Amino acid sequence: MIFTKKTIGSWCIIATLFTACSKPIADFRISDEAVKTAPAKITFKNKSKKAESYQWDFGDGNISSEETPSHQYFKPGKYTVTLKAAKEDKINTKSQIIEIEAPEECLIEMETSMGTMIILLYSSTPNHRDNFIKLTEEGFYDDLLFHRVINGFMIQGGDPNSRNASSNARLGSGGPGYQIPAEFVDSLIHIKGALAAARQPDTVNPQLKSSGSQFYIVQGVSVSREQLDQLEKRTGLKYTDAQRKKYYQLGGTPQLDHNYVIYGQVISGMEVIDKIAASTVNGSRPKDDIKMKIRVIK
Repeated sequence: MIFTKKTIGSWCIIATLFTACSKPIADFRISDEAVKTAPAKITFKNKSKKAESYQWDFGDGNISSEETPSHQYFKPGKYTVTLKAAKEDKINTKSQIIEIEAPEECLIEMETSMGTMIILLYSSTPNHRDNFIKLTEEGFYDDLLFHRVINGFMIQGGDPNSRNASSNARLGSGGPGYQIPAEFVDSLIHIKGALAAARQPDTVNPQLKSSGSQFYIVQGVSVSREQLDQLEKRTGLKYTDAQRKKYYQLGGTPQLDHNYVIYGQVISGMEVIDKIAASTVNGSRPKDDIKMKIRVIK
């Protein structure tokens, strides 16, 4: 076949038309390193072809137009992930079901106006854990304030009287109308991020019962070997090498050990503690209200 300028021109036109008319192909896969246990952060690898724009539907009410997004699933379940790959007015779609498994331990999400924390609740303190879950599922904590904040020590909330409280309201005495018997566990210590139950003073509470709803999260300060040695001599407590290592790495408030019940630990969002603790306060209450909203992941 002899190719003339006219023939070549015709083939160019056909090739151009074919390219312009070709449809995008939507395709993706989940990163091989993805851990599918809630809370699970999944990275999606976009393998689409001939596409100019993308729209992801993660199956939990959230969407994204990023080319290669990551998405965090907080609750276990089956989710249908859909990718729409588009080129001009042509769209191709691919869907895939992913299953997020429930964590072995109970997790809760604590959303605040300064960020979100994920907190593990210990099975070794079942009464405190179950009570916290019960109140959370009832919406008890929604819109309550962190009403007591001491930088270098802890942040405290859970007083129902703090909901819609005036700026001059005295807070810290409210609760659900009951207390919880103490559940001291030797292995649980007041490292940074520890979730513990507030309570009334020893003088009116000799059994060291916990508040039914008020809690605090430890910020603390650095802890030295000498401090732990002195505490052991004064209190009779004995710290394992692993516990000491945690205190040296994270800091905390060891002087509270075995005096207040610890029933959880922040595992994500530790920086939120520092942000809240650094708030400008009037007395110990932040001048700008810091609200919370809590939900159970499992």
